[in-house]
Amino acid sequence: MLIGILSDTHDHADAARAAVELLGRKGAEFYIHCGDVGGQEVLDELAGKPAAFVWGNNDWDRRALQRYADGLGIACYGSMADLELAGKRLAVIHGDDLRLKRQLLDGQQYDYLLQGHTHIPHEERVGKTHVINPGALYRAREKTVALLDTQGDAVTFLKVLSAGC
Repeated sequence: MLIGILSDTHDHADAARAAVELLGRKGAEFYIHCGDVGGQEVLDELAGKPAAFVWGNNDWDRRALQRYADGLGIACYGSMADLELAGKRLAVIHGDDLRLKRQLLDGQQYDYLLQGHTHIPHEERVGKTHVINPGALYRAREKTVALLDTQGDAVTFLKVLSAGC
């Protein structure tokens, strides 16, 4: 399965649009946003696609975003998602709660830990867990997303080009 991972859009719908289009062209079958969505227009870019997201530390009006996401059929998992996709177990967090991240890594229950927050693309293995941060679509030198191939356990970082970001 190909999973498109994005994070830290901070209400920049133009960047989210360019990212979702790029991930779609690369074959993404499911989309995960690792927080700091920022606004409803970003969620509009995920509408009609199999998608999920978690809260970031800059998602202020969570109640309104939750209602809007529900109306679009996009799953919001609060501060942490525990997903099973293509036979793999994924934890999704924003990355600002270091205690939660440490607990998830110490527990070694997940194949993947997806996170944002730092605005820096990164991947590493901690025990059996493959940690992936797609980078950011706002306040980053290069705007990036990640494409995870669960079958091959491979991550590709993609540079997003958008006039507005």
